[in-house]
Amino acid sequence: MAQRVCIIGGGVIGLATAYALVRDGFEVTVIEARDSLGVETSFANGGQLSYRYVAPLADAGVPLQALGWMLRGDSPLKLRPRLDPAQWRWMAAFLAACRTSVNRENAAHLLRLALLSQRTLKHWREDDGLSGFHWRRNGKLVTFRSAGSFAHARKGLADPQQQQVLSAAECAQLEPALADAAFVGAIYTPDEEVGDCHGFCQQLAARLRASGRCEFRLGQAVSGIRHSNGAVSAVELGSDVLPVEQLVIAAGHRSPLLALPGLHLPLYPLKGYSLTVPIGAEHRAPDVSITDYDRKIVYARIGEQLRVAAMVDIVGFDPAVDPQRLALIKRQARDTFPDAGNYDAAVEWAGMRPATPTGVPLLGATAYRNLWLNLGHGALGFTLACGSGQLLSELIGQQRTSIDLHGFNPRAA
Repeated sequence: MAQRVCIIGGGVIGLATAYALVRDGFEVTVIEARDSLGVETSFANGGQLSYRYVAPLADAGVPLQALGWMLRGDSPLKLRPRLDPAQWRWMAAFLAACRTSVNRENAAHLLRLALLSQRTLKHWREDDGLSGFHWRRNGKLVTFRSAGSFAHARKGLADPQQQQVLSAAECAQLEPALADAAFVGAIYTPDEEVGDCHGFCQQLAARLRASGRCEFRLGQAVSGIRHSNGAVSAVELGSDVLPVEQLVIAAGHRSPLLALPGLHLPLYPLKGYSLTVPIGAEHRAPDVSITDYDRKIVYARIGEQLRVAAMVDIVGFDPAVDPQRLALIKRQARDTFPDAGNYDAAVEWAGMRPATPTGVPLLGATAYRNLWLNLGHGALGFTLACGSGQLLSELIGQQRTSIDLHGFNPRAA
């Protein structure tokens, strides 16, 4: 009889983990507190599958840069200090990680996982026929407004064999929507991809239901995890108790609420915002994905919509949409791509990215012998989901993992 794995969390990380497990012959139960799947951080994220741009936010110079940002009205970062020990612990650990050597090491870990994720999604699309989420390999341009930031980027290419340095004229030739934009140049990566993360979640859920090996418990919040003798034994769903053989926590920024004795989860939510802008026949939206490096805004065409995403707000567990932040994104998007879509009809959204101070997710075994973590992917959840799910399945199945897991061990967090 196949072993059953229980997963707490029905976002892109939990669903990708469930899909990988079912493909490998496991029985799975997915528990999701909301009444539907993929409706929190996975719902309207940036849409870019950006496999080679995975450097952590924590880096040398970032604290000083952040101070400068916070003095500006159009800052991409907003900090609201709170009487919250978790926030201060997270920020202290973040500052400790803001060193060049640490950033390079963590970026190498993330790149290794990202490239596995790209290969895994390729297998799922080609071997399983997984589709229906507006996936495209459209390439990505990281554009620069400042000659200084452009020069710095040219020196630190993540993958020089796959990345090209383009002048402003070459950018406009590649992507005509950039013809009038105020950029001095860009780094182009031809094999980056794009997709609808929420649509991807729905496609995974449909495949899981059709498999006959996955049960969904929707609208049921976990109120406790029972444990004894170094193992977890059951999850409490209100008055209901669900026994577990193997348990995966993939509940995003809510995961610390489920923490067990001796299990430290250094997560904090970084709020981000997005606009989903309808594209009509009269509009001229970029087809290549764009990251405006200096303004920290990403643009991704998803079907007949342009997704515009930005901002890092460290404001606690407050999911409310801030009208001023969204107005800033819309103003800057109009300034860059005035004819890209119907901005007046844009759908506004905010989501809470579950981030570790180092930017590296917690992935793997814990001190409890049947408890596993798959969380803390920050802004890279969609990008890293398939590879993370595959690794969890390999670990639970006691197989050799596809990549070296050095750097991801939750026990070292």
